[in-house]
Amino acid sequence: MACSSGTSSGSLSLLQNSGSEEDLQAMMEDQRKRKRMISNRESARRSRMRKQKHLDDLVSQVAQLRKENQQILTSVNITTQQYLSVEAENSVLRAQVGELSHRLESLNEIVDVLNATTTVAGFGAAASSTFVEPMNNNNNSFFNFNPLNMGYLNQPIMASADILQY
Repeated sequence: MACSSGTSSGSLSLLQNSGSEEDLQAMMEDQRKRKRMISNRESARRSRMRKQKHLDDLVSQVAQLRKENQQILTSVNITTQQYLSVEAENSVLRAQVGELSHRLESLNEIVDVLNATTTVAGFGAAASSTFVEPMNNNNNSFFNFNPLNMGYLNQPIMASADILQY
């Protein structure tokens, strides 16, 4: 029996050794799992931090772009107002040009009529050479004013853009 008890006691110690070896392996396995879990948690934390930084950068970029967009919109509005103002002024100036052109045509027609009347009346070039004639003996005034002798009326009236400037 001693033999059998020796073997049984040896197999029991083998079982205990293999049990402690299994326990050791299980503990090492648990320790590796814990390290992996800690490493994964740290990696997830870094990933969340990168995502948060990226999100913060995007929010900052959105704010900057909105600010630039507002500045551009303000600039466009100011430019549009200036354009409308210039367009209105341009319309007024066009109307003034039309009116002045019409007046010029009328004045040129009057000049043409006066020139035709002067020529028909027989005064010709001699009559248009003097603006004021000396008094005739039959008249009580010292100078005899003859409107047909206005030499400047024989010149056509010309328009220029200079008269429209203020």
